[in-house]
Amino acid sequence: MKIIWLGHSGFRIELEQAVLLIDPWFTGNPMFPMDRRAEAIAGVTHILLTHGHGDHLGDAVAVANELDVAIHGIYDLMQFLAARDGVKIVGFNKGGTVDVGGAKATLVNASHSSTAAGPNGAVAVGSEAGYMIAGDGHVIYLSGDTDIMADMGWMGEYHQPDIGILSAGGHFTMDMHRAAFAARKYFNFKTVIPCHYRTFPLLEQNAQVLAAALPGVAVIEPQVLEPIEI
Repeated sequence: MKIIWLGHSGFRIELEQAVLLIDPWFTGNPMFPMDRRAEAIAGVTHILLTHGHGDHLGDAVAVANELDVAIHGIYDLMQFLAARDGVKIVGFNKGGTVDVGGAKATLVNASHSSTAAGPNGAVAVGSEAGYMIAGDGHVIYLSGDTDIMADMGWMGEYHQPDIGILSAGGHFTMDMHRAAFAARKYFNFKTVIPCHYRTFPLLEQNAQVLAAALPGVAVIEPQVLEPIEI
């Protein structure tokens, strides 16, 4: 398995027979080197979205059209994108699981908001979500944008993820202290990768607090386009 950070909350995850592109925000992302866009999307088989905000929906439509692949995500957002942009979609909902190249992606709850650009301003496009992604003998909890929530209790017990990709930048999501609390209380991670941080001065700039609060857990500060092999 390879987990490759694309800056902010974007990831490329290679597992089973899949190359997953998650929340691909390239254009306007101050952390992403646009001259390496082709490298980031090469061989992508599926696009997964957590919600409709521009820093997550980002370049999903452009990549879907370019590579002729489907965008997966919450039903309402998928219907919106199909109607607005004519892209291939796979819409499902929380508790639903889809096969993505031999891996299994399950939509789970998150606590945030979800809007996208409509003709007269922002429009609601269904509910925000996270993912449990199972494959190659691992389960990844990709939190999406979220705060701590009690649902993490059953999610951790039921799915038993060993890898956590956690929003931890603060202001719009959990900060490092809150992400550490959630990881300790609800999960038994072996590896934690923070995201939704470092992008702007408004957000947390390092994961020292997270690492210090999780002794015995490999807290990996990702670097853009540098593979993390697990």
